[in-house]
Amino acid sequence: MTAIEAAEAIRARRVSAVELTRAALETIERHNPALNAFITVTADRALGQAEALDRELASAGPRGPLHGVPIAHKDLIYTAGVRTTSGSKLFADFVPACNAAVVDGFERAGAVMVGKTNLHELAYGITSENPHFGAVRNPHDPSRSAGGSSGGAGVAVATGMALLATGTDTGGSIRIPAAWCGVVGFKPTYGVVSRAGVQPLGFTLDHIGPLAQTVADAALAFDVMCGRERRELTPAARGVRIGIPVNFCFDVIDAQVKDALLGFARRCAEAGAELIEVRVPDWDALNATARLILLAEASALYQPYLNRRGDFGEDVYRLLQQGRLIPAIDYLNAQRMRTVFRAEFACLFGTIDVLLTPTTPATAPPIGQRNIELAGATHDTRILATRLMRGVNAVGLPAISLPCGRDRDGLPIGAQLIGRAGRDARLLDVAAALEQR
Repeated sequence: MTAIEAAEAIRARRVSAVELTRAALETIERHNPALNAFITVTADRALGQAEALDRELASAGPRGPLHGVPIAHKDLIYTAGVRTTSGSKLFADFVPACNAAVVDGFERAGAVMVGKTNLHELAYGITSENPHFGAVRNPHDPSRSAGGSSGGAGVAVATGMALLATGTDTGGSIRIPAAWCGVVGFKPTYGVVSRAGVQPLGFTLDHIGPLAQTVADAALAFDVMCGRERRELTPAARGVRIGIPVNFCFDVIDAQVKDALLGFARRCAEAGAELIEVRVPDWDALNATARLILLAEASALYQPYLNRRGDFGEDVYRLLQQGRLIPAIDYLNAQRMRTVFRAEFACLFGTIDVLLTPTTPATAPPIGQRNIELAGATHDTRILATRLMRGVNAVGLPAISLPCGRDRDGLPIGAQLIGRAGRDARLLDVAAALEQR
């Protein structure tokens, strides 16, 4: 059952909010011990919310478009009165006094929070192998990574432990778990969704967005997160100009992922889209720019805590120490370069409506694997996984990952659609049409 279907069933009195919430909590009880998607499960609170919403529905009608729908929040998004750890020992006992803006939005829409999802420590990584709260495991193969940093959110949606989940994305952290868990993950245009009450990592790179079973669910969650009225999707593929990169994006890629993407492109053409070969800007340089900016911004943020060496996992501490070595002049020059890249991408989107790439060049690796072999070369797992996403954060464009097939091991493959800045609605409409193919 999708989030939209669940909300319709509740409004039609075919099921109650309590029944849906109990079903979600039972699914958590069944799957979470093996997959470790949740740090905190708010069972009593969720059932109390659901009971109140059932009474409200009977007396006054639905509160909003997600009335009674079970959702989960990534555990760096503030929830009043509920522990918010950011996946870190630094904040293991932190209980916010107020909600994040997006949490308030979901409560106004009538959603029921069933818990807080596990993540890579401080959201600074792509595996969700958390040294403090345990690794999140892929529902398609528990020996594999769920992706990160929003790994718990991806697993929660993929298994039905929650029908929607919130995530954050600084260099791919919504789209990687979406691709590896086989769900939809949407990163809106930078700044469109409020980051108030969300633990930051990279001040100028952080995005907030939903993970969902379908594009329609993601679009509804996006409207709720923005605090605006629901916009009905108008799926449209005919005449849409889809850019197919001839450089960079397919240079380093698993053969099965490439075949799935080319098959997806063919289905786009069959749906009436126009495929246009394009050259993308210097994506290697863009990724280097984005990495430098994040290293500096994350280190500046966590500088006051770096004397607490034992409270950090090895990978995160190493990155924070690297960031301390970035000279101010390099950071400022990187900010200037991102301005150049924004202009180049704006020029590219003068000729296309969306850009199609793989989400990740390879499917989910085994937990603990630090390198991936592709075409006889060895690649760092983190750098490879973010290769096609990190730069998108630096230029602030909206992007969505859709499932587009599986490899021979049954692991999901993701297709990424990137849109023009500020044209989130257009991107979602196109994605909804292509999802049907």
